[in-house]
Amino acid sequence: MRLPLVGLAAATAVVLSACSGGSGAGGASGTDGSGDTGATAAAAPTIKISPAEGSAKVRPDKTVVVTAANGSLEEVTLETDGEQVEGAFNKTHTKWISKQPLKPSTNYTVSAKANGDGGPATATSDFTTMKPKIELAVADVTPGVKGETVGVGMPIMVTFNQAVQDKAAVEAALEVKAQKPVPGAWRWINDRLAIYRTAKFWPAHQTVTFTAHLTGVKGGPEMYGVEDHTAKIKIGAEWVSYVNIKTHMMVVKRDGKTVQTMKISAGNGTTREYTTTSGVHLTMERGNPVTMISPGKKEGDPGYYKEIVDHAVRISSSGEYVHSAPWSVGSQGRANVSHGCLNAHPTQAKWYYDNFHRGDVVKIVGTTRALEWNNGWGFWQMPYSQWKQGSALKSKPQSQG
Repeated sequence: MRLPLVGLAAATAVVLSACSGGSGAGGASGTDGSGDTGATAAAAPTIKISPAEGSAKVRPDKTVVVTAANGSLEEVTLETDGEQVEGAFNKTHTKWISKQPLKPSTNYTVSAKANGDGGPATATSDFTTMKPKIELAVADVTPGVKGETVGVGMPIMVTFNQAVQDKAAVEAALEVKAQKPVPGAWRWINDRLAIYRTAKFWPAHQTVTFTAHLTGVKGGPEMYGVEDHTAKIKIGAEWVSYVNIKTHMMVVKRDGKTVQTMKISAGNGTTREYTTTSGVHLTMERGNPVTMISPGKKEGDPGYYKEIVDHAVRISSSGEYVHSAPWSVGSQGRANVSHGCLNAHPTQAKWYYDNFHRGDVVKIVGTTRALEWNNGWGFWQMPYSQWKQGSALKSKPQSQG
C-alpha cells in the first residue's frame, strides 16, 4: 500500500526574550549598590517553511521543506482536504522534507510544531500548486478488461495521453506489485508507449497490481501528471502450446499437463509470406468468424485469396492465427498447405478458441523464419538482457513486491 503523504508550509518565527533586574544590600562597610544581575533566556525555536505562506503557482514536483533553528521539530503535517502527504525528518529532527509530488491546482496547508530550551513554537502556512499547461495521464492499460484472466506471458502495456519527454521520472512512478514477485523491466517503445515484461513468464494463479503514481510527476516542460491510475491483472493457469512445423503437431499443456494434442497444417513455405514464424508467440485476440485476405493483393492478382474462417485465435500481427480449417483436414498431421496460419480440425479449433486467454504462450519450432520481437506481442523473442536496456532508468530494473 502507499502510505498517506505528510506536510508543511510558510514560516513564522516566535522568539521569546526575557530580561531581569536585581538589587542588593550593602555589606559591612555599609556600601549600597544596584545593577543587572539576570541572564538572557534561551530563544524559542524558529521555524521556516518553503514554499512560503501565500505562495501561488507552486510547481507540483517542488519539495516542501520545513526547518527549525534553536530546537527540533516535533510534528509536521502537509495536507489537502484531509489527505496527508508523506514526508521524513532528518536524524536531528531539524528538517522535514516531503517525499511525493503534489497535486496540481490544489491548496495545501502546512502545520509545524517545534520545541527547544526556549519553549515551544508553531507555524502554519497555506500555498497553491500550479495548473499544468499540459496534463499527463494514462490513456490505456492492456490488459485492462474488467474480470479478464490472462496468460503467463502477458506483458503490461501502458499508453499515455501525451508524448513523454522525461521518461525516467515517469517510469520511476510506475509500480508493479505481484503476489508472486519476479524480476521485470519497462521498455519504452515510443514516447507514448511503455511495456513491462518479466524476465521469465509470470508464476501462474496470482494477481498483479499495476499503479501509475503520476500525480504531480513532471513528464516534460510544463507537463505534469494530474491523476494516478491502478489496474488489477489476474494471471491464470500456465497455458503453453508447443507446435512443431516439421511433425505437423501441436501439444497444449495446462500447468505442465497435456490437455490436448492436435494435428495441424502450417504455412506451405513457398514464399516468406507463406512461412509460419518460429519463436515464442502470445495469443492476442480471437474472432468467429474472421475474414482473411491476402496482404498487398487485390482480387485478380496471382495468389489472391479471401477466406472466411471460424474460431480464429491471433498469434501475430502479420496474420498468423490458430483457426478451424475443414478444407485441410486431410493434410493436417501430414503436410503444410496453409498461407502461414496453423490449420486445425474444426472440433479442436473450437476447443482452443473456447479455452484460450490473451497472453497464453505458443512456442513454434521448425521453420527458418523467426518471429520479429515487435510482430504482435513477440516481446519474448528479445533476450531479457536486451529488453531491459530499453528502460529509461539506468539503475537495476524493477521487481515486484
